[in-house]
Amino acid sequence: MKRSLDALKEKAKEKARDFLIYGIGRPLIYKLEKLMTNYSLIGNSTFFDPYQFDWVPELESQWMTIRQELEQVLKYRDTLPNFQDISPDQAEYISTDNGWKTYGFYGYGIKVKQNCEKCPETTRIIEKIPGMKTAFFSILLPGKHIPEHRGPYKGVIRCLLGVRVPEPKENCRIRVGNDIRYWEEGKTMMFDDSFRHEVWNETDGMRVVLFLDIVRPLGFPASWINLLFIKLIAWSPFVQEAMANQKKWEERLDKVFARQ
Repeated sequence: MKRSLDALKEKAKEKARDFLIYGIGRPLIYKLEKLMTNYSLIGNSTFFDPYQFDWVPELESQWMTIRQELEQVLKYRDTLPNFQDISPDQAEYISTDNGWKTYGFYGYGIKVKQNCEKCPETTRIIEKIPGMKTAFFSILLPGKHIPEHRGPYKGVIRCLLGVRVPEPKENCRIRVGNDIRYWEEGKTMMFDDSFRHEVWNETDGMRVVLFLDIVRPLGFPASWINLLFIKLIAWSPFVQEAMANQKKWEERLDKVFARQ
């Protein structure tokens, strides 16, 4: 009986999601993305010059501090959640194996407090970045490929700081649209993830970046509308479920740390 009720609840949940995505969400997002394109203050290219943001040099100057805290986190690599453990809605078409590990700090403005406490310097650094909404260590194990996909919304832009980058760099790369870039340790890469993109780590080493989503610079009134919509996304069941999953993994990791 319980299984039948659980199955019915899951089916109802899927129908509600489909309605939000296809009935309301996607058509609305398409309209908003046209607005974002027209009011963007940084253009609409695949990649952006990161140095048009005055906070980037300071972020890059502190990459070794961030790496030192990362090295402590990596001691517990096997206990870190996979990407799909946090965001199961995207797992089906992005990642289903154990090759993409994550360590979260923020998700759509919601703070992962215990994780942040374990990396106080990294937290201090990212909290100074204007418009930062999402932040986590994105850890790709050797041989991992993230297939082509696109981000959910053009109202944020993605900044990736190379923290641990294996060689040769040509085998550790990202394609956004038709453009390809390679990571460098201590350097940022900034792009519009609403373009279709894919990622490869075809090396024998581990690639780690500090993954940041920041609010896209827009003219008024699009800037105001964008902030409102980002808040609505944060309240959505998708983000709330992801943060609930993050909380469970946060508590699990806490126990592991406590045993050391």
